[in-house]
Amino acid sequence: MTTSFGAANTAIARDPNVHVATSFNGLKNTSNSIFLSKRLHVLPSFSASAECPTSIIRAVSTPVKPDTSAEPKRSKVEIIKEHSNFIRYPLNEELLTDAPNINEAATQLIKFHGSYQQYNRDERGTKSYSFMLRTKNPGGKVSNKLYTVMDDLADEFGIGTLRLTTRQTFQLHGVLKKDLKTVMSTIIKNMGSTLGACGDLNRNVLAPAAPYARTDYLFAQKTAEDIAALLTPQSGFYYDMWVDGEKIMSAEPPEVVKARNDNSHGTNFPDSPEPIYGTQFLPRKFKVAVTVPTDNSVDIFTNDVGVVVVSDADGEPQGFNIYVGGGMGRTHRLETTFPRLAEPLGYVPKEDILYVVKAIVVTQRENGRRDDRKYSRMKYLLSSWGIEKFRTVVEQYYGRKFEPCRELPEWEFKSYLGWHEQGDGGLFCGLHVDNGRVKGTMKKTLREIIEKYNLNVRITPNQNIILCDIRKAWKRQITTALAQGGLLKPSYVEPLNLTAMACPAFPLCPLAITEAERGIPDILKRVRAVFEKVGLKYSESVVIRITGCPNGCARPYMAELGLVGDGPNSYQIWLGGTPNQTSLAKPFKDKVKLHDLEKVLEPLFYYWKHKRLSKESFGDFTIRMGTEKLQVLVDKWEGVPQGASRYNLNLFADKETYEAIDSLARLQDKSSHQLAMEVIRKFVASQQNGKIE
Repeated sequence: MTTSFGAANTAIARDPNVHVATSFNGLKNTSNSIFLSKRLHVLPSFSASAECPTSIIRAVSTPVKPDTSAEPKRSKVEIIKEHSNFIRYPLNEELLTDAPNINEAATQLIKFHGSYQQYNRDERGTKSYSFMLRTKNPGGKVSNKLYTVMDDLADEFGIGTLRLTTRQTFQLHGVLKKDLKTVMSTIIKNMGSTLGACGDLNRNVLAPAAPYARTDYLFAQKTAEDIAALLTPQSGFYYDMWVDGEKIMSAEPPEVVKARNDNSHGTNFPDSPEPIYGTQFLPRKFKVAVTVPTDNSVDIFTNDVGVVVVSDADGEPQGFNIYVGGGMGRTHRLETTFPRLAEPLGYVPKEDILYVVKAIVVTQRENGRRDDRKYSRMKYLLSSWGIEKFRTVVEQYYGRKFEPCRELPEWEFKSYLGWHEQGDGGLFCGLHVDNGRVKGTMKKTLREIIEKYNLNVRITPNQNIILCDIRKAWKRQITTALAQGGLLKPSYVEPLNLTAMACPAFPLCPLAITEAERGIPDILKRVRAVFEKVGLKYSESVVIRITGCPNGCARPYMAELGLVGDGPNSYQIWLGGTPNQTSLAKPFKDKVKLHDLEKVLEPLFYYWKHKRLSKESFGDFTIRMGTEKLQVLVDKWEGVPQGASRYNLNLFADKETYEAIDSLARLQDKSSHQLAMEVIRKFVASQQNGKIE
């Protein structure tokens, strides 16, 4: 801390509610290799008035002076970033070698460009290296042209599939190193981007995927796009690497440029190629979501920053509620790591949103831990400081006080599956995609429809896809084509599948401990079988999410039933999330082997059916019962009491009927019993309605 402000500064430093960051090493001048250090100078006023010029923190770059004190500990990745010439070296050299892979430093840097190096863990012997590319699509928006380009790239350079992610982006797997520049440049030249889809910076900004022509939805989408633009790296490393320095991008809104360049409250590195990020960027990944009241399709409380549009009685947006400190990742057997929900920070008028987001990012940049990456997410800063201290520091960078958050209605999970009116005369159609994996006949059908009708699409945070801007005259033809391609109406999709999610895990994720995406189809069938065994109705469901490791990419800690890989064919079970994703699940049982799942699930679902309150969800039931009582019920379980599954039927009287049903069921990835029960239910319903279809 400098002493240029004398006693006033000393008084502030002693205030327990105010945190002043110590020096931040790393602003590197690339032209003369002089290392610069950023120091914070805090002026004594804490006035909320925006007009008061003394209510600021200044970021001043000065040459580093010889320092006899010990340097703060930094992780290896921090050193790699500092010496990388703004995320270029040694990646630029590694890409030119004949080796199929890149070295450790380059592996860290290529994440900032939107790619991860991977290898096939199913294979033994020599590693088969490839690269996963992830796009940036604020709010899940994908143009017609970009979709067809990604579809082509998957076939020509990938493994023939596209994956829709929980952050509304594409993942393209299996790209070889020698093809990286071709693939990257093709995406860029077709107005796509992978910049910042991975790495220690702002990731893709979420927003509701529904293309409603409503003022609040349009405003949420625009806000997500503006935040994404504000926090996009500016030093040009991405374009230097993949399109030889040619910047191919649309013009930015003037308010974004103004907010990024504003340094009236000491947020920026002066004269740096990266005015917000500097050479070190952020301590870890940073996630932002924007939504409107009631719409929790974005899992708002799992983000570092949650932004909620607040409108007046006429539906006109006035400002935003801001929530901070959410995050899912943790480490097994390390209680100091944990998932966390975002909490209210305050309300801001709509014209201030970019300045507020920037202030939050800078607070994390200056104070987030850089010595141990397990604790580098902003949720740990919130947990350490508390919300009051965090708010105070953010207000210094923002330049004014937050107002209290506005009251909001209850949250709902919205999937937007099926046909809907957009509000502008057009229609949109939400399609369920199991685990977000677009492949085979589905992939071919989607491509044909999107190309034929020149449709734009959107990716949802639940790994589904929405076809947008459909004329009403096209609905019948598109419905027929979708059905022929195996893309079912929501009413025909297994209810458990509608809300289930899984991360990719094996074979390509290097962090995976066990299966997730490849294992979830069988697990969901087993859960359905347990439902039937204990007498639960087919229409009933629970939110199930599965990950192959504790990092939480499919957000299992918000699920009613979360399975988190903790060993080979073994899962930690979490219970207590809610269908609207507003409660954090709690750990229930460790090291449950895959083949033993029914021993845990049978008693849980049986007692949910028989002891729940009216309309009580499974997650709410488990919270009300409590972990200890549920554990006793599981430990004492001796099987479903006789007669409990009286609603089940023996459906098949002859082999021929069974084989015919089984063949049809396999096409829909269902069991023969499930399909037969669906047929019977629909027949009974049609009879009750006085008609036969």
